[in-house]
Amino acid sequence: MSQPKKPALWFIFVTLVLIILGYGFLIPVIPVLVTQFEGHDTARGASWYGLLVASYATMQFVAAPILGSLSDMFGRRRVILIALAGSAVDYVIMGLAPSLGWLFVARLISGVTAGALATCNAYIADVTPPEKRAAGFGLVGAAFGVGFVVGPALGGLLGGVSPRLPFFVAAGCVGLNWLYGAFVLPESLPVEKRRSFSWKRANPIASLQHLRKFRGVADLAWMYFLCMFAQVILQAMWVIYMGYRYGWGTREVGISLAIAGIAAGAVQGGLVKPIIGWLGERKGLVVGLVVTALAYTGYGLASHGWMIYAIIAVGSIGGIAGPASQALITRHVPADEQGAVQGSLSGLQSLSMMVAPMIATASFSYCIKDGGPVHIPGIAFFEGAVLMGVAVILALASFRADDRLSAASAAQQV
Repeated sequence: MSQPKKPALWFIFVTLVLIILGYGFLIPVIPVLVTQFEGHDTARGASWYGLLVASYATMQFVAAPILGSLSDMFGRRRVILIALAGSAVDYVIMGLAPSLGWLFVARLISGVTAGALATCNAYIADVTPPEKRAAGFGLVGAAFGVGFVVGPALGGLLGGVSPRLPFFVAAGCVGLNWLYGAFVLPESLPVEKRRSFSWKRANPIASLQHLRKFRGVADLAWMYFLCMFAQVILQAMWVIYMGYRYGWGTREVGISLAIAGIAAGAVQGGLVKPIIGWLGERKGLVVGLVVTALAYTGYGLASHGWMIYAIIAVGSIGGIAGPASQALITRHVPADEQGAVQGSLSGLQSLSMMVAPMIATASFSYCIKDGGPVHIPGIAFFEGAVLMGVAVILALASFRADDRLSAASAAQQV
């Protein structure tokens, strides 16, 4: 099939914006809906919400490498369309869910088809040269920023009308996204660069081991895992923590997430390229991780709600770490394996989503329960800060190992 248009980053940018917009609608309302099902018990609601996120992540962990390998065989566009269709079905079921059990059913369906973001990353790797990939992956962050500016704010407002209304609006956004992909989005992977499907590569455990095949990728991949783990902690706890500590409702939470989206969009869309160009990908990665660790610590310590906004403004600079890490990883991977590697990275993200919400919500519940030995509402954010510190150590270890291998290779050539 001939390509109707030349692949370009703006095609995938619009696709990502619509994906994140639909997802952003739900952030302020899902924890509220779960807590309602649990009789408005915050501690029990937090625990069930952690399990809900983990169930979604478990299915994504199994399915992501399969979809990544399928995208290497059939192309990115087809896999993106399948994933979007699954998301639309998920949102409709959640909007109609009469019980907590139905929310779990919907999340399982969505988890199976949650490969759209990983495949979009592979799409970006397809259409950008290695030296421009940091800026390309910065566009992904900008799409998150745009989606999170409008999504959570509007989701909070819609949630004020009904906790279920945002689900149907999200389904409509994903439907528009599917139409865009079906009629406008061109394929990015040429036929000559595709490869046959292999269950060995698509196995979720084997796909993680597959990362060891590429020099310099393994340590960066585990660093990426820790970053995702900390980020999932933040996402899982944001609504519950802000409501508990500062009394924020869906409106206030939506506004805070919208501001975070504006800050992230400004950094990812406008500052990643000059900052990475100035610092380089390695220093940019380390600086981003350190700033993020400090921001997590600040969230856990903030005694007043207004402080959160100041931390968001400064902490958004840490967003340069994501594009820098993606660019460094893709430099070591050939074109016909970008999809599989992105599927593996998505698998790591899913693995973090399987565990992080349960640890974060359990820690939070333990540290706020009546009669508990300690009272530390910000415990989950402190855990995230520690993980970011370990990620810095892994990143530096990866750089040293890569330098040693490069020096050894140069010596052999001489």
